[in-house]
Amino acid sequence: MCFGTLVTLWILNYIQDNLSWVLGFGIPCIAMVIALIIFLLGTSTYRFFSIRREDQSPFARIGIVYVAAAKNWNVSASAVTDAEESLGLMSHKISHQFSFLNKALVAKNGSCSIDELEEAKSLLRLAPIWLTCLVYAVVFAQSPTFFTKQGATMERSITPGYKISPATLQSFISLSIVIFLPLYDRVLIPIARSYTHKPGGITMLQRIGTGLFLSFLAMVIAALVEMKRLKTAADYGLVDSPDATVPMSVWWLVPQYVLFGVSDVFTMVGLQEFFYDQVPSELRSVGLALYLSIFGIGSFLSSFMISVIEKATSQSGQVSWFANNLNQAHLDYFYWLLACFSFIGLASYLYFAKAYVSKRLNAL
Repeated sequence: MCFGTLVTLWILNYIQDNLSWVLGFGIPCIAMVIALIIFLLGTSTYRFFSIRREDQSPFARIGIVYVAAAKNWNVSASAVTDAEESLGLMSHKISHQFSFLNKALVAKNGSCSIDELEEAKSLLRLAPIWLTCLVYAVVFAQSPTFFTKQGATMERSITPGYKISPATLQSFISLSIVIFLPLYDRVLIPIARSYTHKPGGITMLQRIGTGLFLSFLAMVIAALVEMKRLKTAADYGLVDSPDATVPMSVWWLVPQYVLFGVSDVFTMVGLQEFFYDQVPSELRSVGLALYLSIFGIGSFLSSFMISVIEKATSQSGQVSWFANNLNQAHLDYFYWLLACFSFIGLASYLYFAKAYVSKRLNAL
């Protein structure tokens, strides 16, 4: 994925900006047709392996737990205790977290098994982690939008006759991932393993948390760089000149792109592994869907925030934070706001991660 993105950002952006948009869109269209043909050829030889149980579907089993717990909402604590004790030696497998679901064990309105109960709890445990990572997705949505718009206003000359496309700077995210991933796996993990004595060096939750911190740091740097860009524009009298090039190198934006890439190595990979590992085996596709939904909903939240802020800051003839003239706008305020949200999200994540009970206690 990263190499494909690099090709797009380095080659196709140049073609679109300097040669032809038709050709720029035609090349990926042809590539997708070829990829689809190869994919369809492969389907005739592929053998799909799945873990199947002969009883109910996983959705039905988990749904039974929630329904039974809701029906037994007025069951006394003693009845729940009796139901747990009736399971004998199996009772040690019952986790204490979300104990209200243990009411589903009472046979008054139909009971469930221990495995079904723990499957239902494992999904419920993921909710706080999912929610606290939404801020990361909101921050992630800024790199292909406002960062690119900033770069378009800055000095982008590499040679006297050539200017780099502002969208090409996004390649530093993919480049950072390609460079840092082997360093992470071959250098940082062995070092961490020697201290923690854990096979993975650090846990999945620690990996995600590290990425959340780096994304917070990226937004702080982005805000500081934008403040400098606005000051440079003011110093050179370019506040009212939206088409003028601000005499500040576009390479000032590289650190925030690099931090985004490194944070992806920690958080995006960590989230994918975490949600895949912590759901019941038959719901792993749902786990991946939960991981992807973070970024989908995060993009919607980003758009919603921008719409609300745009409306609030443009009232009474004021200049919006997102004015078309970026020299009059205040993207720096928006970045500081996202940095504050990132800090709150990180603090909330650490709180819930500390209390998280793994599906397999030694997996995290």
